[in-house]
Amino acid sequence: MQTIQDRLSWCDVEPEVKKLLLLASDNWEYTGLAEKYIRSALSQAGNNLDVLVGAYRFFFYKHQPATALSIAEQVLQLISKTENLPIEWSQLKPILLTHKQEPNIRLYLNAYAAKGLILAQLGRLTSAKEISERVREIDDSREFCATTVFEVLTQSPDEDD
Repeated sequence: MQTIQDRLSWCDVEPEVKKLLLLASDNWEYTGLAEKYIRSALSQAGNNLDVLVGAYRFFFYKHQPATALSIAEQVLQLISKTENLPIEWSQLKPILLTHKQEPNIRLYLNAYAAKGLILAQLGRLTSAKEISERVREIDDSREFCATTVFEVLTQSPDEDD
């Protein structure tokens, strides 16, 4: 039988937080209970990127876009601070292009692309288009799905499926 450490060996958090994440996963179909475990893990893990990323994805898939957006923005802020990223897109874009294969920059791009998708879900289409277009400019392999989001948001209603 696998231990908690074995089941989440990639996640660098305390065993109690790993246990909460596993409980959330094991109780996925019981949204309220799984959410309780995710929120407990968030409160115990502080600003752990693995937990934050898992949490915004959880809330995205559980159709809680406002919560997913808030946590995705935390991820962006944390990575921006850790990597000393500039705020202005004109300065940020070349850094993201040059370092897009580095783990923290990949997480940043994933969270930024997710932010664009979530904003689209929330009806904030102008911001969603801007973000998806920015990520699309960096993502030549369509890895972050921003190109798809951008295409959906900019498709003319007259165009065929």
